[in-house]
Amino acid sequence: MENLASRTAQTRARLIKSATKVFATAGLTGATTREIARVAAVNEVTLFRHFQNKEQLLAAVITEAIALQAQALVHHDEWTQNLYIDLKNYARLCNQMIEEHEDLIRTFIGEAKRHPHAARLILYETDKSRREQLVVYLQKSQEKGTVSLDINLKASVDSFTGMLLHGMLRFSDIPTTVGYSRECYMETCVNLFVRGISTLPLKEVGGSVDVPVIR
Repeated sequence: MENLASRTAQTRARLIKSATKVFATAGLTGATTREIARVAAVNEVTLFRHFQNKEQLLAAVITEAIALQAQALVHHDEWTQNLYIDLKNYARLCNQMIEEHEDLIRTFIGEAKRHPHAARLILYETDKSRREQLVVYLQKSQEKGTVSLDINLKASVDSFTGMLLHGMLRFSDIPTTVGYSRECYMETCVNLFVRGISTLPLKEVGGSVDVPVIR
């Protein structure tokens, strides 16, 4: 019985992984259960034993992405209470998660108008926990007087995450023409964000004033 349960779980995981690939390459409309089953190396009947239709598979893909995000947060280092260091660690984690789901993110951005609900889930819900955690952190920083009180924290965090997302898309499209590294871009985002929200000078919160460029 245990072996059967294990095989069932493995097949389900393989189907979700395959669906993620097919959705990312073929789009939500172009993806078919037949192709997903082929990529997973199972027949379509087996797929329907686990998922009634493509919509259920899509829901499983989104749920898996959200679960991976939550797992990443569990192992995320504790906040150091140094605004610059903590935001840089946050940016690295955010960048890692964006890169891991790049193809899927691009697909949902392209199909947002045709599939707004699914797009909202994959583009917003997958990193909701991370953003909420940062908002709470910044609220505590406001209470300590290190972050300005006259800013909307949710809007600020969304803006910061948007900068990081733009960087991923830019480097994937034209990696050899930007003239700086991913690390340089990420550090610049952190510096700009810290300068915009902190009540302290950048040097005082630990940020770098001069960001190195690729030569």
